[in-house]
Amino acid sequence: MIRTLDLICMGRAAVDLYGEQIGCRLEDVSTFAKYLGGSPANTAVGVSRLGLKSAMLSRVGDEQLGRFVREQLVHERVDVSQVSTDPKRLTGLVFLAVRDRDSFPHVFYRENCADMALSADHIDDAFIASATGLLVSGTLLSQETTRLACHRAVASAKAGGTRLILDIDYRPVLWGLTATEDGESRFVSSAAVTAQFAPLLADCALIVGTEEEIRIAGGDEDTLAALDNIRQKSAALIVLKRGADGCVAFPGAIPAALDAGIVSNGFPVEVFNVLGAGDAFMAGFLSGWLRAETIAQCCRYANACGAIVVSRHGCAPAMATAAELDYFLAHGSTTPRLRDDAQLSHVHRATTRRTRAPRLKILAFDHRSQLERVAEDNGAAHDRIAAFKALVAQAFLSVCEGRHDCGVLLDGRYGEDVLPLLAGRGLWIARPVETPGSIPVDFESGPNTGLALRTWPGDHIVKCLAFYHPDDADDLKLQQVTRIRGLAEACQETGHEFLLEIIPPERASDTYHVGSEVLRALTQLYDAGIRPDWWKLPPSADPAVWHALGKLIEARDPLCQGMLVLGMEADAGVLESSFVAAASEPRCRGFAVGRTIFADAAAAWFANRTSDADVIAQIARGYRELIDMWDRAERAACLSAPLARISPPRQIEKGLVS
Repeated sequence: MIRTLDLICMGRAAVDLYGEQIGCRLEDVSTFAKYLGGSPANTAVGVSRLGLKSAMLSRVGDEQLGRFVREQLVHERVDVSQVSTDPKRLTGLVFLAVRDRDSFPHVFYRENCADMALSADHIDDAFIASATGLLVSGTLLSQETTRLACHRAVASAKAGGTRLILDIDYRPVLWGLTATEDGESRFVSSAAVTAQFAPLLADCALIVGTEEEIRIAGGDEDTLAALDNIRQKSAALIVLKRGADGCVAFPGAIPAALDAGIVSNGFPVEVFNVLGAGDAFMAGFLSGWLRAETIAQCCRYANACGAIVVSRHGCAPAMATAAELDYFLAHGSTTPRLRDDAQLSHVHRATTRRTRAPRLKILAFDHRSQLERVAEDNGAAHDRIAAFKALVAQAFLSVCEGRHDCGVLLDGRYGEDVLPLLAGRGLWIARPVETPGSIPVDFESGPNTGLALRTWPGDHIVKCLAFYHPDDADDLKLQQVTRIRGLAEACQETGHEFLLEIIPPERASDTYHVGSEVLRALTQLYDAGIRPDWWKLPPSADPAVWHALGKLIEARDPLCQGMLVLGMEADAGVLESSFVAAASEPRCRGFAVGRTIFADAAAAWFANRTSDADVIAQIARGYRELIDMWDRAERAACLSAPLARISPPRQIEKGLVS
């Protein structure tokens, strides 16, 4: 039988609301970060990030949070074909706080929630048989409907030759054994709970749990005795998670001492948030186990993944990627506080970005001061600029319908009413933060840009234009670098991608050589530790310029998303020459052009010489022409050097750092 999936994760798929204030009671938290949650969903994400094909078997509500869960799983490349929508129940929810290293108060809102309405009728035998492994969460056994679904799935796995994995996942509060406020409680002895686990044990190929979970599944408060009780019912590989001490695996008979099993030591990291570490451990272990690697190696992966997540905020978003795991195992960390390791954090952030089209065609209409001048020159008030941008947006939408490679650069000052119209379409959207024309670069929102970014949607990209010349005075360059670096850090803290546009200001006494000036500028910025997700750079008709820039990016930050060609109001002939040159460089991802497309239409519209409909048609036509121009350039580049093309940086897994 052909297995199209490596793993199906069955059980909770919910929303976590993590308190952003650290070191306080849940009562005192004032703001929350929203994440995908639920132990099986976290593991599905973790396994996918480690390069396996995972799927989720669950239910979500027919509301915004349910759609959020589904969209996050899709973003993480988890199969959601068996995530059904419940029209009557809401998606599960949990509020959590990080009070200290040992206390993580959380409250579950899971009364009659969608994922606990998963029933035997939702189990598809062919789907279960399509996977190498089926992971079931012990929480499914806590209610009759999901318990029957679990037994039905186990029978299906047994018939189809799918290996059964049990994540004991014992939460006493979800069994009704503690008060609802006691969500962090990990153990309450219960013979009734133990009895529900017993029928599953014989069919398991792998059983994973903490000491408390092993005790509940084995029905004894002595861990060795509980392990032995499980062994009497099951031939499964049993893996005991021991937190900071790592883990120990028992492939055969249970020995007289825990350390007589296959012991794998943990990694010395500072604990920040234990929630989700067990799910990461499971994902790491399965990434090796499902590939038939040795138990010792599986344990090493598991401990490393657990260590990475235990040092971060959140569960699913903190899961390690394959590149990150490889880096951590090869290099370790510069600090036990892994979240403070700049290189490890960079690899994590860069390899968990949103997936983008290989090539992008961006319509840039974030212009503010330029359009103010156009309005003034034609006797129009500034308050008409917003209406003009709405027309540009209509032109854009008429062109991008059905495409996945389009996007916009749009400001929040005059484009405030347009931005919501573009939301939820999967578009590449970037917004400027700089004060137009400022040297050194300054920011419209003031010195603390991070506070402003907190109000932005998470998928909006932060764009900053810096007029940076590599031969500027040292004090000016220091001011520029300091401000750009602060902005980059704000983007990292708020989870936004960062696009840095570099235009070296012309010098009256020097010939303007855009290639050499830009190359030296980028080199200096990399030397200063600035690694933007995107570069937006002036046009050049010299292929050697683009290849030199691509080589620099490859050497200094191979995880960079790449470069976009800006227009600078160049005419079509100049842009076409630049596109032909740029398209031959794999690190150039497309263009972001504006005034070349809309400048004439803007002047006529503000002067009342043309209609709204004509403006929309003219801009749409110009945008299509540039898209066609780029596509021709790229086809020519592929024909001339087909072996030079590479996949988008998101897909690069090896050779990430020097």
